[in-house]
Amino acid sequence: MNEKKREPLLHISKRPEMPWYYIWGVRIISVVLALLVCSVICVVMTGENPLSIYSTMIKGAFGSPRKTWVTFQDVAMLLIISLAVTPAFKMKFWNLGGEGQALMGCLASAACMILLRDVLPNWAIILCMIVASTLAGALWGLIPAVFKAKWNTNETLFTLMMNYVATQLVAYFCIFWESPKGSGKIGIINQSSEIGWLPVIGGQRYLLNILVVAVICVLMYLYLYYSKQGYEISVVGESQRTAQYVGIKVEKVIIRTMLISSGICGIAGMLLTAGTNHTLTTTLVDGRGFTAVMVSWLAKFNPLFMILTSLLLVFLDRGAGDISSKFGLNKSFSDILTGVILFFIIGSEFFITYKIHLRKRAAKEVQLHV
Repeated sequence: MNEKKREPLLHISKRPEMPWYYIWGVRIISVVLALLVCSVICVVMTGENPLSIYSTMIKGAFGSPRKTWVTFQDVAMLLIISLAVTPAFKMKFWNLGGEGQALMGCLASAACMILLRDVLPNWAIILCMIVASTLAGALWGLIPAVFKAKWNTNETLFTLMMNYVATQLVAYFCIFWESPKGSGKIGIINQSSEIGWLPVIGGQRYLLNILVVAVICVLMYLYLYYSKQGYEISVVGESQRTAQYVGIKVEKVIIRTMLISSGICGIAGMLLTAGTNHTLTTTLVDGRGFTAVMVSWLAKFNPLFMILTSLLLVFLDRGAGDISSKFGLNKSFSDILTGVILFFIIGSEFFITYKIHLRKRAAKEVQLHV
């Protein structure tokens, strides 16, 4: 008698594309579950009231007008780099060089502020900074794009290694332009004259940066979803063979898209150097080039949804810092809470993409043997 082959207990299949409200519903449920798990961790490990800890996180990010402005500035800077890498990601070009491309924008801006301060008027210097930063970032992305388009090199490793080259270049010029001499750092550039500093709008230091990023966000959404070039990016991302079949020049799309992607990273570097920090260091971008990968992926490459994902990650980062200081806890504890929340959010993507089927009991034992 032949033994019947048993079906697996679980069967996973890909879901059809779900409406946006279902997707965000799953994500909201995952956040609620993450907060419940974090509450248990808080009680077990510290004995603290979870509500007090969550209240501290909110106050850490939005507890005062200054904290609120800093939070939105951090959101804007993370968002613009996320927007920058998104066209490349949507094309399946894995640009992990956002950190280095933004750093090159920082370097180009600092160079204009230092070398042109006694040569050109302030408005002309700012114009030169915009052009130089965009070109510097674009050049840093153009190199791996050309190698990918011409010789099909691995863009992930190429763009990643370019980050290290950019960091060392910035380190060199930090020593070359060091002020005061022997300090090994630049300090605040043009602190007394404020030459090359972006103007302050409405008395708020960060408002201009936020407005610029908001405009770029809208333009990127329109570009990706309502332009011919955005359509070409989508087709190339789906299948390069299909793109070639319908007459799209894949090499041209790769190079053009990376120029746009890395050019916007360069603009982000200018906003950091000329808009908020007014200095140049190797850590000025602060890892945003790598965090942007998560932001873009979680938002499914939708620029408008990236606003929410950027806000969430910045809120967790800023709020977690206040937990450590107020409750006297090790910084690792706040990192644990952040990690748990991110684990649930990233895990929710599985349930958005896939569906789990339980094994049916042999069609109810063939309808109870008929």
